Amino acid sequence: MNKFFFIFDKTTKAENLRKKFLKNFTNFPLKNAEIIIVGGGDGFMLNTLKKFAKYNKPFFGINCGTFGFLMNKNNDINLNKRINLAKKIFLIPLEINIKKKNTFKKLIAINELSLFRQSKQTVSLKVKLNKSILLKKLIGDGLIISTPAGSTAYNLSVNGPILSLNSKKLAITPISPFRPRRWKGKTVNSSNIIEITNLNLKKRPIAAVADNIEVRDVKRVIIKNSTNLKFTLLYDKNKSLDKRIKFEQFKKNFKKK
Repeated sequence: MNKFFFIFDKTTKAENLRKKFLKNFTNFPLKNAEIIIVGGGDGFMLNTLKKFAKYNKPFFGINCGTFGFLMNKNNDINLNKRINLAKKIFLIPLEINIKKKNTFKKLIAINELSLFRQSKQTVSLKVKLNKSILLKKLIGDGLIISTPAGSTAYNLSVNGPILSLNSKKLAITPISPFRPRRWKGKTVNSSNIIEITNLNLKKRPIAAVADNIEVRDVKRVIIKNSTNLKFTLLYDKNKSLDKRIKFEQFKKNFKKK
């Protein structure tokens, strides 16, 4: 019998699931549990992954939100059976170092880092890949650095590429680029270090958003794949995250034909 630690969002759906599970299962202390069961939506899952990252335990999400791309379906199939048959998916987050005027902040992102204009003025950004300049100046509404797990989210909505989970790639995707006007972005190896500098901090302030955590008045951002942090997510075998991403790739390619 598996030892579960349960955590639920505060929505009505999640509360109903909580009552059902806690009637039938023991809620073990987190340090003694083998698996973390998360009842909520994608945003709640992202927060929970980061909150409990240090425990190095697998997560099984059950959708009580809207879309639930990172979650499993909320159904009545035996939970122990689902866990025992589940497929493991490993996600490597981005490590992000943000420099403001006089301070530094470290964040992680599982889906993406988004840089947005903070005022009516467009952003003016310099983008470096390792020590080489990728773009001397990007003018537009912003820029997204997406992991494979996040490539079907905001990145896809601004016409970024869908990345396979095992691709070892990151997507650099512009948001409404004005100059270079026809620049569509770039897919790079995940081993690269990406540095983005705000070229006009006073007139063109920018905000950085790591999944759902925002930092404003950003001067410089350095992004790289984490080398010491990896999340294990469990999925129903026929509906795992990698299969969902492949299906999104198929839909995107089909629309092009």
